[in-house]
Amino acid sequence: MRKVKNAENSDRDAWLETIMDEYGERLTKLAYNYLKDWSMAEDIVQEVFVTCFRHYEKIDEILSFKAWIYRLVINRAKDVLKSSAFKRVVMNSSLFSIFTSQEPLPEMSLVKRSEEEILSRSVLDLPIKYREVIILYYYEDCSNDEIQGLLGVNGNTIKTRLNRGRGKLKKIMERWEQDGT
Repeated sequence: MRKVKNAENSDRDAWLETIMDEYGERLTKLAYNYLKDWSMAEDIVQEVFVTCFRHYEKIDEILSFKAWIYRLVINRAKDVLKSSAFKRVVMNSSLFSIFTSQEPLPEMSLVKRSEEEILSRSVLDLPIKYREVIILYYYEDCSNDEIQGLLGVNGNTIKTRLNRGRGKLKKIMERWEQDGT
């Protein structure tokens, strides 16, 4: 019996390592896009992997593992955003004033010049309901049906949010170009 249990544990460990390698970075980026805080995003992804480990026996019952694990990250990130502790930490943080200041740090000026950086910052400036569909569609290559399943929102709503999000993104990017920052 002990050998069987050890074999099960090694299978579980190998499986967890595989999903961590496959999804770790993408899930962290996904959480970061909600929270705008890398260490909190990493914490959320760790919690999600612990949840996966605990639900190892039930994995075969999950229809789409990718959708399930993304949903876990999204829900956890939204829970953190709703928490009053998160709001106090972010709003009272000295970093918040640095990022909202009109004058960029010298090192940041160089980084901001690249189009990728401008696009990333523009996406992060979108309201959450547009940001999440843009990220899932363009960065995570999810189809409209997958996004509908992940967010639990009507398909037409997804299309509308994508279109409005693109429009808002275009305006934000144009502002970046005009300001030269």
